[in-house]
Amino acid sequence: MNQQLLAKTFVELADNLVADFDLIDFLRLLTDRCVGMLDASAAGVLLADRDGELRVMAASDERVRLLELFQLQNDEGPCLECFRTGAPVAVTDLTREIGRWPRFVAAAHRSGFGAVQALPMRLRDETVGALNLFHAAPGPFDPVGTLVAQALADVATISLLQQRSAHRSTVLNEQLQNALNSRVLIEQAKGKLAERQGIDMEQAFTALRTYARAHNRRLSDVARAFIDSSEPLPGLAV
Repeated sequence: MNQQLLAKTFVELADNLVADFDLIDFLRLLTDRCVGMLDASAAGVLLADRDGELRVMAASDERVRLLELFQLQNDEGPCLECFRTGAPVAVTDLTREIGRWPRFVAAAHRSGFGAVQALPMRLRDETVGALNLFHAAPGPFDPVGTLVAQALADVATISLLQQRSAHRSTVLNEQLQNALNSRVLIEQAKGKLAERQGIDMEQAFTALRTYARAHNRRLSDVARAFIDSSEPLPGLAV
């Protein structure tokens, strides 16, 4: 494990403990670093909205985003179980769980995954979501990597809950709702950019995110400007 990158990641996650940070970009950073540092092929984050319904908020690639959506639509899978119980779920070989989650296991194999870890995003008795690590091949998980992943999930959870003092539920609900609205904008912008440039959705997201960071702008603002054509975005390309 890259110790310098690990230290940098904790600093970056902690640096987001401010009033107005870009939640979508923050969670994408979390998934990307889990893939980059840990023995995971892909990662995703599910968060609960104001009604307690889980939503896909970040994914390291498009196939994971679709698989997470599949879990929600079919109401089965390790990530939902993790959120509902507040406890980690570790499946070293998905083929052994075909009776438990038949539709999810089939979909996961179609997506190229043979094992999964779901880690709760929880502070004390409050669970706000789940960090999910997908592995291409079945096999035991690195215990150190699991501890690091849970620590990253914990830091991310603190970042989400840090404003919840006098108006705890209101602040988080508004923050999550704004993030959900931003997610819709970003998905629309991804589709429009992908169609315009003849690229896939993951390349489109990378282009939007790179532009936003290069110009020190919120990802959702860049997405809105691109959809509305309200301003020129020179250099927005793969």
